[in-house]
Amino acid sequence: QLQAVESGGGSVNIGGSLKLTCKASGYLFCMYDMTWYRQAPGTEREFVAGVDAVGNPTYANSVKGRFTVSRDNTKTTLDLSMNRLQLEDTATYFCKVHARECEVGYPISRYPDTWGLGTRVTVSS
Repeated sequence: QLQAVESGGGSVNIGGSLKLTCKASGYLFCMYDMTWYRQAPGTEREFVAGVDAVGNPTYANSVKGRFTVSRDNTKTTLDLSMNRLQLEDTATYFCKVHARECEVGYPISRYPDTWGLGTRVTVSS
């Protein structure tokens, strides 16, 4: 079963820190990207940070220098360490798993994108 499960959300004051974790499962025979997105009420879902299938991290400009994304392929997890949190970081954070390439005999069509249900982050003054 394809799954992406987020954990680690919560409430912090401005300037505080939180760490989110996404656990992917079901993609054993594929190379895949793992990416964090977020969505605040009334806004579009936006890219935050991610690590692609070969280990390259990318960040949205709004979080560069404050957030760090790291991936553990053994545990199939993607962590998002968030520091110096600001009010505008308040959102529900979602993890997405995207298969890039799968082993012979495992058609990539069997591995569609999977989104988690999200974890809520609230930053207050």
